[in-house]
Amino acid sequence: MKDFFLLVTLFVIFLSSGNNSAAEEIKKDNSKSETEDDDLVVVHNSWKDGDDSDMDDQMPKSQNLNLDDVKTETFTIEDAVTGDNSDDLKETEDLKKPEDLKNTEDLDEDSSNHVEDETTRRSREQFEKAEQLLRLGQEKRKAWDMIEQAALANYSPAILKLAWAYLHGNRFSVNPGAAHTLFSSLAESGNPEAQMGMAFLYATGTVVNSSQSQALLYYTFGAFGGSSWAQMALGYRYWSGMGVATSCEKALDYYRRVAQSVAGEISFSGGGSIQRVRLQDELDSGGQNNGLLDNDLIEYYQLLADKGDVQAQVGLGQLHYQGGRGVHMDHNNALHYFQQAADAGNAIAMAFLGKMYLEGGDAVAQNNETALKYFKKAAALGNPVGQSGLGLMYLYGKGVPQDYKKAFEYFQKAVEQNWVDGQLHLGNMYYNGWGVRKDFKMATKYFNLASQSGNVLAFFNLAEMHATGTGTLRSCHTAVELYKNVAERGKWGDKLMEAHTDYRRGRYDEALMKYLLLAELGYEVAQSNAAFIMDRKETEM
Repeated sequence: MKDFFLLVTLFVIFLSSGNNSAAEEIKKDNSKSETEDDDLVVVHNSWKDGDDSDMDDQMPKSQNLNLDDVKTETFTIEDAVTGDNSDDLKETEDLKKPEDLKNTEDLDEDSSNHVEDETTRRSREQFEKAEQLLRLGQEKRKAWDMIEQAALANYSPAILKLAWAYLHGNRFSVNPGAAHTLFSSLAESGNPEAQMGMAFLYATGTVVNSSQSQALLYYTFGAFGGSSWAQMALGYRYWSGMGVATSCEKALDYYRRVAQSVAGEISFSGGGSIQRVRLQDELDSGGQNNGLLDNDLIEYYQLLADKGDVQAQVGLGQLHYQGGRGVHMDHNNALHYFQQAADAGNAIAMAFLGKMYLEGGDAVAQNNETALKYFKKAAALGNPVGQSGLGLMYLYGKGVPQDYKKAFEYFQKAVEQNWVDGQLHLGNMYYNGWGVRKDFKMATKYFNLASQSGNVLAFFNLAEMHATGTGTLRSCHTAVELYKNVAERGKWGDKLMEAHTDYRRGRYDEALMKYLLLAELGYEVAQSNAAFIMDRKETEM
């Protein structure tokens, strides 16, 4: 019966939204999304604490949700996490061993053994294809149509995707009411991401009456279910004491879970960059984006690259590989420019091609043989990226016999040229005693050096050391700050860039909703920007 109700709800939402027909709205938004190009985002180094003094601590009881099926009378928030988890952290003191990561390209295809019916299988494949198209920025209208079809077939991930799209205006105009309907239906069946969505609505008073107690309840259920966003939101609340008693240990537990997930998704790279743009600072500077690449400049570099300028090709390749300075990460473009420069004999491009083939992804399939070829060519020309890449292959035995001595030598050569990957992996070798005597002091030295270049894994390793008191005095405060830094570098950090792009295009409702979500996750710059938009009354939301 619930499934039938959900399907009817979806059908009604698609047929009518507000005072306009959904068909007209979808057509309008499709046209809008296809004709607008990605805008640029300012890279700003400011990091001021968000002002939480105006946050509403009142917790009025909402009448809009029926929780009859959820037995909350025996639930205690204090059961969320244990108070002191230092002993548990000790059990995971060692970083991953090379033997454990030796065959990281081999996926465990048996992780899901349940049998799917034919409808679910088709919906899942359709949804996964749509996700890939959106990730690659291709055929967005077709991708969203496929997601809608999967949602009408009652495929939960597709319904959830549409709910967030309604809330953030990714596919439709912002429609929190429709988002609430979809979230509440999924939340009743125990979907942790939908529970996160309900928590956000209650925390911000969107559609429903603001209720911090309901928000906390839903955040906790979502966190138990494995929602990284819910875990971040709880981590920040316990860290800042927002609506709960301050608890460093609980904040550490939640942030550590998210940080582990983020670090686990970073194979051998340092992670993507994050855009922190404070709207008030932009206003104060007259809208000048110092250090940012504008469209004209990017087009100029592209013109040079197309004419065979190797330095322009390498620069654009690195920009698209890592993302930043107003440019989205795009490994397909990165591959294009690196390949051009490598064909011209550029060592940097060869080395980055080696990294791309070693890691694998949407742009290229993982291939140890090709990675080794490019790393060798780059290292022979004295390039530190190539030297570090060869070190990785020997450290993990990827395509070559495992050899700690050779790995150490190549990392050492890369470190002599101040290359961040060499610093990170030398730190790993000293931390774990791989081919060298364990030396936590040396490990800390190299992790600190790598963290100065913004390497996410270096931050994570330092957080682990401070959380467990390994090689240093245990410091919950320092560990939480480091874990928080890693957690905020997850793929959802891209929403900061999306929100700023929306704001610059005058899409204030969309920008506000994204900033409010990130504010709940603990991004101080998002808290500042949400307050800025509301203070200027630029939206009726």
